[in-house]
This record gives sequence, structure tokens and C-alpha cells, in this order.
Amino acid sequence: MKFTIPGTLPSMNEIIEMSKKHHMQYSIMKKQYTQLVKLHAMKLPKIERADFVITWYCQDKRKDKDNITSGQKFIFDGLVEAGVLQNDGWKEIGNVAHVFEVDKENPRVQVKIIERERVV
Repeated sequence: MKFTIPGTLPSMNEIIEMSKKHHMQYSIMKKQYTQLVKLHAMKLPKIERADFVITWYCQDKRKDKDNITSGQKFIFDGLVEAGVLQNDGWKEIGNVAHVFEVDKENPRVQVKIIERERVV
């Protein structure tokens, strides 16, 4: 199963910049983007454990890949808030793979969820 988040998620540099301004700025950012993910994941069924393939469709190649992937924090927190995952710990999150593409016209994040057996 998969779902798509339109636009981009904050990069690590943007997260750091926000947190330096005031601790509440990051809190507001986190809540906003977690809710965005929740909105797009709400219709997914509950899963106990899964691997994830996250495809980042970026507008260009200006941001470093490790900077871009920091947005996965919002993805997993949004899946928990949507009730798709019970938690975002080791028992629920298996492997995570990242794929990077450029789409100037339609930046987005596509999350593919591959269910696995739950580990005890």
C-alpha cells in the first residue's frame, strides 16, 4: 500500500533554523507537518509492523539527501497519529529505504508500506 504527501517536508536545515528562533517555532512546525501526513494517511488500514520505501520527489538537487530525509520524522509521527501504526519504535518500523527523484512540476513524498510479521 502507499500514500502521497503533496509538496515537500522540512529539511534538517529548516528544522534547525526553526528551533534556533524559539523552541515553540519547531513545535508548531512539527505539529503542522505531522497533521499534514495524518490527513493523507487516515484512510490506510492499521498495520502492526512494516518496511518503508520513501520516494522523495524534489523540485531540484539543491538540498543534500541526508538533509531531505529528516522529514521521515513527520511521516512516522503522522502515521501514529492517524492510527495506522501503534507506535514508531523498533517493533513497528522495520527497514527504511529512500529513493530520490526530481519533479520540478510536482514535488511530493510517496510512502510505500510493506507489511511484515511483528517481532516480539
